[in-house]
Amino acid sequence: MKIRELVMNYFSREDYVPQSKKDLLRTFKITKKDKKIFEKLLKSLEKDKKIICSNNKYYTYNSSRVITGKYEANKRGFGFVIGDEFDVFIRFENSMYAMDSDEVCAIITDKKPDGNFEGKIIKILNRATKRVVGTYQDNDSFGFIRCDDVKIIYDVFINKSASKNAKNGDKVVAEIIKYPDKNKNPEGRVVEIIGKEDDPGIDITSIIKSYDLREYFPNRVKDELEEINYEINSDEIARRVDYRDLLTITIDGVDSKDLDDAISLVKNDDKYTLYVHIADVANYVKERTYLDKEAYLRGNSYYLLDRVLPMLPKELSNGICSLNPNEDRLTLSVRIDFDKNGEVISHKISEAIINSDHRLNYPQVSDFLEGKKKAEELGLEGLEETLKNMQELMNVLNEKRNKRGNIDFDIVETKVILDEKGKVIDIKPEERRVANKIIEEFMIAANETVAKEYFMKDLPFVYRVHEKPKREKMFYLAEFLKRFDLYINPDNVSPADIANVLNQLKGKKESALISNIVLRTMQKARYTYEELGHFGLASKYYSHFTSPIRRYSDLIIHRIIKDFINGRLKESKIVYYEKNLDQMTKHISETELVQEKAERDIVQMKCAEYMQDKIGNVYVGEISSLTSFGVYVMLENTIEGLCHFSNMDDDFYYFDETEYKVIGKDSLNEYKIGMKVRVAVVDASKETRTIDFKILGVVE
Repeated sequence: MKIRELVMNYFSREDYVPQSKKDLLRTFKITKKDKKIFEKLLKSLEKDKKIICSNNKYYTYNSSRVITGKYEANKRGFGFVIGDEFDVFIRFENSMYAMDSDEVCAIITDKKPDGNFEGKIIKILNRATKRVVGTYQDNDSFGFIRCDDVKIIYDVFINKSASKNAKNGDKVVAEIIKYPDKNKNPEGRVVEIIGKEDDPGIDITSIIKSYDLREYFPNRVKDELEEINYEINSDEIARRVDYRDLLTITIDGVDSKDLDDAISLVKNDDKYTLYVHIADVANYVKERTYLDKEAYLRGNSYYLLDRVLPMLPKELSNGICSLNPNEDRLTLSVRIDFDKNGEVISHKISEAIINSDHRLNYPQVSDFLEGKKKAEELGLEGLEETLKNMQELMNVLNEKRNKRGNIDFDIVETKVILDEKGKVIDIKPEERRVANKIIEEFMIAANETVAKEYFMKDLPFVYRVHEKPKREKMFYLAEFLKRFDLYINPDNVSPADIANVLNQLKGKKESALISNIVLRTMQKARYTYEELGHFGLASKYYSHFTSPIRRYSDLIIHRIIKDFINGRLKESKIVYYEKNLDQMTKHISETELVQEKAERDIVQMKCAEYMQDKIGNVYVGEISSLTSFGVYVMLENTIEGLCHFSNMDDDFYYFDETEYKVIGKDSLNEYKIGMKVRVAVVDASKETRTIDFKILGVVE
């Protein structure tokens, strides 16, 4: 057996304990003469990512105790290594000064009763944070940056010669030139001064800069826009299915400008024919153009309260690709024939042309269907029957989904309202009314129909997948549910099992607690070229087809469909997709995560800003989460704050992970998720994006 195989076999043993080079030399009885050869072998194994050396100890990647992944930092100093199979909790003292999104290698040191793991980082493989955004503070001989990103817990040292003459209070962008280490802060160099910290809108601009989002379209993209033919000629119309005679409407937000979906519905006796018309973006955004490359880099549009960073320039997103009323528009349209139970009888996907009759909005349609206003008050005369039929079909489709096990956590989103200067004037729950549900159900139906057809064709495709929860999480959930006489089979759990548990709890005091626990067991939805099903929707086939103006995933799907329809999906094109879809889907999944983080950071910042002048105010809220350091409470307007144990001064409180409640050591007071409490605002900081509450008492 060759020495390389011998060494790897040794590293792969179940009883292998990480050893130093000196220990390994002794174990393999390496002579002085062969020492350099052996050291060269170790370096080769490291390069090939077979082993890893940290603090003069050698570990193997194949060990069940070793995990590699991205480090997700928390503003309190701890973090998590996000692995493919599970996540690992990392205390600050075990973080090796890793920063958010660094690629790291860690070893597992403990497994908790709830199935979660704790570990320590043994090596930082790749640094992700190249730039930081923050407020410059000037000292006599040097400066430093207080970073906006609360996950960066260090101030960044700036040498005077690297300050770009920044002044106190300037918002700046800096490159990291030295990373943090024991007793040393990171060091940087200012590369851009973006304004004063109190300038209107600079707070959102700073978050845009911190995520390095693409704010402007390059000139070469603008040049290509001028070359696009925006006219729809007779030859193009002749080769498409003409749906211009159908009564067609769009239903969107009041302020929406990029209208990428329209709907038509015809009811005959107890059957329904639904038409979902989606803007034919692929007709205008051609592959391998600068426009296409820019859209791919962005991955999706970013909706950031007072501005939008669109995936496509407004000439397309708000213009020729937007399904504006009384204008001919090219679409990919899905016709679906349903029976009275919502079962699909037949369907057809076509390149089409439409002319939308009405541009409606969610509040307008909801007010009518919910009986709050009459049709003539809302400008809906002549649409009454169509809208009621749409509501009827929505209910049929929703009932069908619920029967098969659709899991609805009914998560409430936050709506932030700003004035013209970007200051928060109100925060309230985002409404999810009947009109929103109509569009949601119809888009799900189209997404499922398209995904199923192309899966059956056995062609390369992009799927939106939500995988089954991990087995360890299900065992923890099963044990937890037993306390409430609720049972699931952790070895073979289905969406219907989870939905059934949640349905049994409706209206009960344990509902919020168990819904929260169940939500924590769910995996993150993502894009992939493999059809793995959508657990949350209880859907065997699922895709994102309906928003190509704002999601690159949908644009890829449109191209595949158009290639198939037009006979262009030849062997060479299939090979191209098979070769590239893996990387493409990983990229757009990553840009979606960036989008979610940026939008969440902005909302958290604006919530904290809103509460800054409300210190001392008392509110009623509901306990939304429990941690080892405190209790999170959500107010009725969706603002969430932390009641830190240090602010709960009537007793010594601790978090019981097994029972999932916070308990007072002497008083035995208990706090559980879902309990209503009165809280006082004790602090709020826009800079750290935090809100601190103090619990005043339980609301019976």
